[in-house]
Amino acid sequence: METNEKNQFIDEFKKQWKSMWRNRVDDKVRAEAVASDDYSLLFVDKGTVIIATRKFKLPDFYELLHQHKLLAANEIISPDPSVGGWRKFIKAALTSQNLTRRGRPRPPKPGKHKAQQMKKGGKGWLHFKR
Repeated sequence: METNEKNQFIDEFKKQWKSMWRNRVDDKVRAEAVASDDYSLLFVDKGTVIIATRKFKLPDFYELLHQHKLLAANEIISPDPSVGGWRKFIKAALTSQNLTRRGRPRPPKPGKHKAQQMKKGGKGWLHFKR
């Protein structure tokens, strides 16, 4: 696909995605939402359950784009919010490298790795008399 065709397809895909969420039919008795129209690009038919309360996986925007094979592996995609997003990625990947602001490794602090003695021999913090 050319970039222009790809951009047009993604724009149409986004329009259908927004329309699906705006025009859904909410069933308050069953606590679920149902698609009001057919959305061919999203693989959703009229009457398909979009939201439910228990053990239900919502349709994911990026997974649907992967099914259309539009996203290449080298494109940068933000981390899934259910996994933790950018902030968790930064904390896990970048701060765990133990680097200073200039990119040099920090020297280990003396005595930091020493474990403290547990209170009450590790039996917990409850205070009771025997």
